[in-house]
Amino acid sequence: MEVSKRLQSVSESQTLVMTKKARALAATGVKVINLSIGEPDFDTPTFISDAAKQAIDDGWTHYPPVAGYPELRQAISKKFKDQNNLDYAPEQIVVSGGAKHSITNVIFSLINDGDEVIIPAPYWVSYPEMVKLAGGVPVVINSDIDTDYTFDLDDLKQAISGKTKIVLFSSPCNPSGTVFSESFLKEVAAIIDSHPDIIVISDEIYEHIQYGQKHTSIGSLGYLKDRVVTVNGLSKGFAMTGWRIGFLGAPLWIAKAVEKLQGQFTSGTNSVAQRAAITALEGSLDDTKRMRETFEARRKVICDCLSEIDGINPNFPKGAFYVFPDVSAYFGKSYNGKTINSSTDLCLFLLENAHVSIVGGDAFGNPKCIRISYAASEADLLEAMDKVKIALAKLT
Repeated sequence: MEVSKRLQSVSESQTLVMTKKARALAATGVKVINLSIGEPDFDTPTFISDAAKQAIDDGWTHYPPVAGYPELRQAISKKFKDQNNLDYAPEQIVVSGGAKHSITNVIFSLINDGDEVIIPAPYWVSYPEMVKLAGGVPVVINSDIDTDYTFDLDDLKQAISGKTKIVLFSSPCNPSGTVFSESFLKEVAAIIDSHPDIIVISDEIYEHIQYGQKHTSIGSLGYLKDRVVTVNGLSKGFAMTGWRIGFLGAPLWIAKAVEKLQGQFTSGTNSVAQRAAITALEGSLDDTKRMRETFEARRKVICDCLSEIDGINPNFPKGAFYVFPDVSAYFGKSYNGKTINSSTDLCLFLLENAHVSIVGGDAFGNPKCIRISYAASEADLLEAMDKVKIALAKLT
């Protein structure tokens, strides 16, 4: 007896694998600094938590509508209009159990066996696996640190075929922190505009965590008004990872398809979390701003530390809370008879010898790199980088 061939084709999430290994090591009494998880290290702002408590007291404990409470869909529609210049009516909004759920819903609603989904690398680990689970084919276009992980437009043109159904990307990007500029997104949109059967899924979950520039949604540029699905949520910008609230704005026919699919798989998202989400979206962004300022200060700390380590070539991310340095200079080196052949090997070496948990770039589509989360205290970042530097010096 065995699980389905479809599930066998899917890789386990390496971010969760490394987090699991780190927790297992910590359970033995070792102090492990976990820089592998993509989660803000802040608690949810008090005014949002208070709204959830009030929702329980007010009896919001029954099945919610599949697509989300009308008041929340209205709040999301207003947020899209006011903050992103996106025109999605409330009936074009679907609330789901996180941005991951939203993206999966769209892919399963659109993809037939053999359809292709273009995914620029580096990409979030789950994108290709979602496509494979739906019977589709991920088509990866590469980039590297020399272009700040911005993919080549000619590569996008060449990747498009008669089977292309979706182009999927995140900006700000997990894992690189790259933010696609308005001018670049206009060029991307112009290319896709000439292929009327292609849908764009724009993952904007890190919208509120970018530094020194305004966020641009590709759906606001006019080219692809009726062919962009904009995905967002509250996990990152509002420190609400455990609340599991994601949402999308989409052409009406896609929103209806997603609602139909979700109705059979999960039904509506947590009722209390939805009521709190209304308060979050209608409230002040002061807490979000303070979190972003803290992340920006940590970005300087981590990048300064990495720049002082021989063999590490760090990027300087414009958003999110990750840095994605090239570490290929260590490939082929060894310690105690173990050779480093990949970024995953290097991460396991650092977990064992520095007690720092980091994720290999193999899982993100760039095997030369590692992803380091700086969603940790400045003290932990400094201690972790000191330990990493000492451990890497052992490799010869």
